[in-house]
Amino acid sequence: MFHIALYEPRIAPNTGNIIRLAANNGCSLHLIEPLGFDLEEKKLRRAGLDYHDMANVTRHPNYDAFLEAMKGRRILACTTKGSRFHDQIDYLDDDVLLFGSETHGLPDNVLQSIDASCRLRIPMRPGSRSLNLSNAVAIISHEAWRQQGFAGGV
Repeated sequence: MFHIALYEPRIAPNTGNIIRLAANNGCSLHLIEPLGFDLEEKKLRRAGLDYHDMANVTRHPNYDAFLEAMKGRRILACTTKGSRFHDQIDYLDDDVLLFGSETHGLPDNVLQSIDASCRLRIPMRPGSRSLNLSNAVAIISHEAWRQQGFAGGV
């Protein structure tokens, strides 16, 4: 199944929502530190409801450790600076969907390390800055899962 990776997430309720999403779509969730909150924060636990035990969540102390753990997998940067729409790529079963923090997105050095053909964006109306992180993760991860025939879903 796919991997969802959050680069230095800042807002606990967003991460809680994404934990719940990962529990429901079968993706593994990777949190790249530093985090902007404590994983025991009440808002995070409330947003994730009782799905925390059903989700596969891994913490990485930094981006380099994350890259080492993901070695051999294709990393897709999901960013407003993407060169292709998220539905214009053929997703592979073990792809990594990498999302930036709510406040800064992915840093330039991370974006530049990922081939332009692997930088994806969600279409938006002109003048719009971005979507909420948990909404963007849901949109892209479900498109990837749809392309895989919703494998493992009911």
